[in-house]
Amino acid sequence: MLNDTTSFKKVYIATGYTDLRQGIDGLASFVKLRFNLDPFDKDTLFLFCGRKATKIKGLIWEGDGFLLLYKRLEVGAFAWPRTESEALAISPEQYRLLMSGFTIVAKHPISELKERKEIV
Repeated sequence: MLNDTTSFKKVYIATGYTDLRQGIDGLASFVKLRFNLDPFDKDTLFLFCGRKATKIKGLIWEGDGFLLLYKRLEVGAFAWPRTESEALAISPEQYRLLMSGFTIVAKHPISELKERKEIV
């Protein structure tokens, strides 16, 4: 289920660390209070990762109730963004890369220059 991106309208990841001992109510409150997002947004997947990047939880409101997903990798680890404490909306392509173990947030992103250097 977590490898199929077609069933999700939006995907958010909670960057940083999350206490995975939390259940549905704790994670839904986390989404509402910390990120100011609606956990009842139908077909929106919220992903959380603990200190060990081998385990993630997903929370989805299906219209009639929450679905809590848990995935533990046997080999490898997720390349989870750890530097921010916010919800990060990701594209279906980024989601596919994350589920395949690739990093989706560049450590040194390339950006456009704001000032040009003088050439001598």
